[in-house]
This record gives sequence, C-alpha cells and structure tokens, in this order.
Amino acid sequence: MASNLEQIYAYPGRSRVDAARIALATSRSGHGATISGTDAVDRVAGAGIAGATAEPFFRGFVQHPAVVAAALLVVARVARTRFYVPPGMLAARLRAADPVITASRDGLRFEAFSVCCGVAVRLDVDAAALEAERLRPGVTNVDVNPDLRQALAGLLADEPLQLEVADDALAVATLDARVVEERVALPTRWLRGFAETQVIQRRMVERIGVEHEAARGLLAALPTSTPTRSLSWVAPTPDGGARLAGSRSPGAVALAGAERLGVLAPLLRFAGGLRAFAPETASSEPQASAWVLELPGARVTLVVSAEKSRGFSGEGAVLSDLATPHAVEDAESLRELLATTADPGDLLDLPVLVRASGIPADRVEAALTGIAMSGLLGWDLHRASWFLRPLPFSARAMTELNPRLSDARHLVAVGAVELSSSGVFTVGAGSDGEAGARHVVRLAALGTADVDRCTCPWFGRHRGARGECRHVLAARLVRDAASGGLS
Repeated sequence: MASNLEQIYAYPGRSRVDAARIALATSRSGHGATISGTDAVDRVAGAGIAGATAEPFFRGFVQHPAVVAAALLVVARVARTRFYVPPGMLAARLRAADPVITASRDGLRFEAFSVCCGVAVRLDVDAAALEAERLRPGVTNVDVNPDLRQALAGLLADEPLQLEVADDALAVATLDARVVEERVALPTRWLRGFAETQVIQRRMVERIGVEHEAARGLLAALPTSTPTRSLSWVAPTPDGGARLAGSRSPGAVALAGAERLGVLAPLLRFAGGLRAFAPETASSEPQASAWVLELPGARVTLVVSAEKSRGFSGEGAVLSDLATPHAVEDAESLRELLATTADPGDLLDLPVLVRASGIPADRVEAALTGIAMSGLLGWDLHRASWFLRPLPFSARAMTELNPRLSDARHLVAVGAVELSSSGVFTVGAGSDGEAGARHVVRLAALGTADVDRCTCPWFGRHRGARGECRHVLAARLVRDAASGGLS
C-alpha cells in the first residue's frame, strides 16, 4: 500500500518551444527531462544554482561557519546511519533518506531521519545568524553525498561558508570547493516515521537542562555500543548536572540505545547547553526522548525512539487523533486555511487558527496531528509550536500510511462493531484474515486516566504502547459518532 503513495510534483514555470530551442520546465522532484535530436535543450528559470531549475529561495553566508558545517555533518551522519540492524538482515539496506531543508523568515531548518527510522535530527539556524542576500519561504530535500561531506569537513576555522537553497538543489561553497546536490524522492516509510516523530515531540516537556560542562561530561560517559534491549536513564544531579544511570530515579529521562545520543559529541566544543525532553507522564517502560543542544545562533534537536529495534514508523502515535468523526473534514479545512494564510516555516498560533477556522480548539489540535501525518507540519520543541513544512505527498497520506485506521473504518462500514447494553463493544474480524475472530473492547470513560482495552493479540503484546489496535479505533469511531462527534 505504501509503495503506491501519491507524491505531488510542481513545476517552476511553463515549457517553451521556439525556432531555436526547446526549454523544458522540469518538476521539482529533481528528475530532469531529456529530448534527443534537438539542437539545444535547456531548462526554464535557470538563474541561480548551476543545474537547478528554480531561483534560490535562500542565498547567503552563515555567521558561524564552523558551527553550521559541523552540525550539517551530524545531520548527514544520522541520515546515512542504521543504528540497529535486525538479526539475519546484515545485508539488507534501506536507501538513506536525505535531509529536508526549510527556509523561512525565522531562518533555515535541516531535518533528517536515520535509515533504521529510530533517530530524527534537526538543525535550526536562526535568521539572526544568517547574512542573507535572498531569503523567501521554501522547502526542498536533497542528497548529501561524499563530496559535500568532504567540503564541510575540510572547512577551516575562519573560512566563510555560503549556502544556496532552491526548490530542487542545494549548493555549498567554501574557499576550496563548490558542491551542488540535487533533489531526490522521499521513501514512504520515511514519511510515516517522520510524521510520527513530530507528534511524539508534541507530547513532550522539558525534564532536564544542563550547561556546557555538564553536557560534555554526560556525552563523554555514553557507551559506544549497547545490547539491543538496553535501557539507561539520564538523571539530574543536585549540582545542576546530569548522570547516566542504570535504573530510574525521580526526574530521570529514559534513554534506550544510549550510544545514539553520542552523535552530538562533535558539537560539544560549540555547545552552550543541553536540554532533555520526554513525555509528561513518566513511566518505568522505555519511552522516546528528545535532546536539544544549544549552539551559537543555532540548535540541534535529536529524537531517539523508545527502543533501538523500534523505529518511529510503527509507533501509532497519531491514531487516536485521526480516529474521530471530524478528523478528515477538519484537517482539510485547516489545510485550505494554511494554504492561503501561511508560508513554509511559519510558526502556527493555535488561538489564531481556532478563530479563523471556527473549529473548536480540541478539534484543531487533533486536525493539526492529521495534517502533520501527511508531511505538512513539524514540531519545534524550543518554541513549543507547530511549523509549516510541506512535503510532496497528497492529503490522503495521513490515512494511507496507517493501515490500522483504514481497517477500523472498514470494520465500521461493514457493521462489524456491536455495542451491548453494558457499554462493552464486540468487534468482528479485521482485514488480515482472522476469520471468525471476535474481540471485546472496553473503552475508558471520557476524561479519565484509564486506558482502552481489547482482547486481541495486538493489545496483549503492546498494551497501547504502540498506539491503539484497529478494534479499539473502530469502537471509538462508533462511540463518537453516536455522541455527535464529541470526544
């Protein structure tokens, strides 16, 4: 199903034909067109980056070139790394997903996701730390190949660093080299995990904050490797520092696969501090965590999954918000509103969206989750806000990438959900061949801390830790529809 996910292609201008030449406007997917047998073939809107088809939306220098170069190398390292290799799959390799770049009035963002889909990273460079000749909103994603990594690694301490970002290319120039990387297609499993990561961050709060020396000591204490199911804890200390521990203590943040946090080590010489974020509700079970490293004029955010062997693409964090009667309608309304009122990179103001859309605040929050699922939004922990970051996927992506939700809607459509007089739901067979199976679902009372429960094997294995099963989702859809969509 995911392999057929619709991608959206846009063109920077019209193609033209005249007596002397054919000028082709290629799509922003990074794939150019070729016509044989012509005297001259070129591309429309070729001003700017050599080989690009569109005028750059950012061109300028960075005020802290060594910082940005080192941070971009960290982003590139995450993008090409598999932090966990399943047993028996040593030869299997997913194609590395390349960084997504967003330009806005607030600066530049560079985001990437690991090959194993268990680590996300983002570099935010503030507008005040850029010397921009040109800056307008835009989004692209490009390759980071060895030539670019070599140019960044060879940057001298006082050497300038120039960046140009267009819809289909990134150019990086130093005194010794100029490298141009082209836009490439994004893998669909990457999108699913990328979206899940944003929603998981939305539910995190800051738990620990330390200054440079304490951050340096913490990262120096990290192991270089850990067993697959290892779980460490980062605990605050009375002197304002943090230490790595083998057991949970008050205020501690779970850190599975602790060596993954070590990718930040090359940036410690620039760091001003390190902040740890985790879900507000503490648990003795493994949880995802996020780590924000403060840099001069910039920040790097690293998000690690709850287990090394567990990528974000299977978390199911978005399902509860998508399984509401108004989810699709509300998401479409907000999508249309954002298309006319916001630019890529803009931070979103919830009260403004509520007033402009006329949709209640709780439904706006749920709809934003759905929009994030289709690749349109990211979450900024530092600013505690959604930001607009449209990726080239259709609006249907938010359900196409969640088969449990599709199955739940199918169960409702075929009448497989029954509600007893005692308030217990019985849900019939799903779409995976569990012929004749019927499961009992008990939904928690609204407004309570109780959890929904189901008798199916999925719930028995995960107990809600990876999102709801399709039977719980189907029961919720029926309950909410019966109550007029209130949840």
